[in-house]
Amino acid sequence: MASHQPPSADTPPPPVAEAIASSGVLLPPRIVYLNDQTSISASAGTANDELECSLHYLPKPLMREFGHVFNDEHLNFHSGDDMIDNVDGGSSSSQLRLLAIPTNQRAREDLVAVGDHIEEEKDRLLNVFLEFGKHICEQLRSKGYWADYIDPCSGLPMLSLNCNKVYSEVDGMECLLNYKAYNAGFCKILTHPRWGSAVYPATIFAHAPAEVVRSLLESLPVGSGM
Repeated sequence: MASHQPPSADTPPPPVAEAIASSGVLLPPRIVYLNDQTSISASAGTANDELECSLHYLPKPLMREFGHVFNDEHLNFHSGDDMIDNVDGGSSSSQLRLLAIPTNQRAREDLVAVGDHIEEEKDRLLNVFLEFGKHICEQLRSKGYWADYIDPCSGLPMLSLNCNKVYSEVDGMECLLNYKAYNAGFCKILTHPRWGSAVYPATIFAHAPAEVVRSLLESLPVGSGM
């Protein structure tokens, strides 16, 4: 009788894996982290803290939401067409795509609970993502591509000015990763297939060639799988 091996920590459960395979995924969920070698901005308090991240073409269900949140900021971004041409060796404008980089962190506490220790954990997770989002966006913007990340506290863009529409992280994770959610009073709670509600979601967006963003994410150190 054939033995059945349990899935590894980096392998999504079957329903999630099937949804990812059928979506516009460019890089399936993987555990990564920043350290002193990958980012000079990685502080002592956030270095080596792991995140799950993946890369997707922005799907149609999120296009309208993206437009409401960012307006046309990605089209108004100018850092020099010559810079883009030099990076990609030619006409990269035809390669530019809207991309989403959803990230999730495994919390040390169930974030549905309340208390000072829960707020402290949320602050820790927030700082880890802000360092990560800053690093990814700085890398892409230095190459001449638009990128921005969502402030998990407000739901608003961190870099794009004059944007006041809130992005729903839970709805985004449902759409991009097929992760489930449930209603608790007036709140919608995301559940991770392995971590349950001990999860902290946050998203980065980019307008860039897919291969550039994928290479950047693949260059990050791979974590243990949490």
